[in-house]
Amino acid sequence: MTQDGTDFSPAWHAVTLAVDSVDPGALARFWAALLGGTAQVDSDGDATVLAPNSLTIDFLRVPEVKTVKNRLHLDLRAVSYDDAVAAALRLGATRADDIHDGGEWQVLRDPEGHEFCILRPSVAR
Repeated sequence: MTQDGTDFSPAWHAVTLAVDSVDPGALARFWAALLGGTAQVDSDGDATVLAPNSLTIDFLRVPEVKTVKNRLHLDLRAVSYDDAVAAALRLGATRADDIHDGGEWQVLRDPEGHEFCILRPSVAR
């Protein structure tokens, strides 16, 4: 629905998220391991993560490091919350308790500082 209350049905759907990165290959390998997918690095050094049941994520080389909080981030719904948080930390994520320190979800940062959240499993209603 649009802001004026009219129905809107787009003729498209989101398929890829593009992420700036100083080391696209390394960051793609982190996300591929986290999402259970594969990382592909092209001849320019840019990388793509293909993961089942997920958006394709492209990592594009930029010269500057991330310096401010994301304006957009991924939320990942966990099947087993504690195991998912522990796995992300083992792979190189860090806690971002300065952004949110609550019990319903955990904010983390990937190895280049991009924030993402791990959500608890959905409760059947």
